[in-house]
Amino acid sequence: MSAPQNGSSTTTIIQTALDENTDKRDVVGFLKRQVQQSLAFGTLIVLVLFFSIASPNFFTFSNIATVLLSTAVIGILALGTTFVIITGGIDLSIGTGMALCAVMTGVIVTNLGLPVWVGVIGGVLTGVLMGLVNGVNITFLRLPPFIATLAMMMIAGGLALVISNVAPIYFSTSAPDFKKIALGVIIPGIPNAVLITAALAIVAWLVLSKTLLGRYTFAIGSNEEATRLSGVNTRRWTILIYMFAGAFTGIAGIVIAARLDSAQPQIGTGYELQAIAAVIIGGTSLLGGRGSILGTVIGALIMSVLVNGLRILSIQSEWQNIVVGVVVLLAVFLDSLRNRQHT
Repeated sequence: MSAPQNGSSTTTIIQTALDENTDKRDVVGFLKRQVQQSLAFGTLIVLVLFFSIASPNFFTFSNIATVLLSTAVIGILALGTTFVIITGGIDLSIGTGMALCAVMTGVIVTNLGLPVWVGVIGGVLTGVLMGLVNGVNITFLRLPPFIATLAMMMIAGGLALVISNVAPIYFSTSAPDFKKIALGVIIPGIPNAVLITAALAIVAWLVLSKTLLGRYTFAIGSNEEATRLSGVNTRRWTILIYMFAGAFTGIAGIVIAARLDSAQPQIGTGYELQAIAAVIIGGTSLLGGRGSILGTVIGALIMSVLVNGLRILSIQSEWQNIVVGVVVLLAVFLDSLRNRQHT
């Protein structure tokens, strides 16, 4: 009888030690995330101070409102992309996809003469459909996310041009109140687009931290094979994650169309890089398994402040692209360093 007791005691001690080690790793991971978010927030403060000193026109109420308004589009795209990147995937189609969603909204509202709410639903569903196609291509056809979404990026860009006849679709005559979706004001001084972004950030945080979709997002990114072997249908959940992210792409398309009061078929080019950079700057790992919504919001603000500050300083657009490209490179390099330290 003593042998089983000793074996049981030994097993209990080992299990307790493993649990303690797991708890320690969780604490260390939490502290690392907090440090990353603190560094990102510190970077945001430094940028604001720098541009405020460099130009008196930066830190004004009207310009801050402009920064927040531009953050809305990048932020909404980045919120959806956070889920995809946490799974270890990537979505290069969100920029041109956003333009396609805007064009579809314009076609429904302006060309077909249907109510605005129908156009809004149509735009969001277009994004969801793109996410569905991406998810199916990745899970069932086994295409790498980079290739699958690169193809979708080209398809969406081409469809936006074909459907719009390579011309903007204006809402001013068919739906004069459409622009209020982004530029209207419910709270004095804060455009509706900012409120929409804040509401979506809360929704994204709740989904990521409180639901099965969020739990499986982290699980798939941490170890997809182990998650599958545990009985989770990883294909179905991956498709749902891409569809969920696609809904954010659709909303971003509606917001940018309302901001411009027109659906511009070529407007989305380059937005995917800024959104992905915002996600990585916020601490989400390109290898998957780690990320946060708060970090993504801070990263989106950093990208918006950077682009706006360069424009305020009258930096030529070519140099703006160079600076943004360098920021993307640095973000990926820092993510690589974080992953080495993590392993």
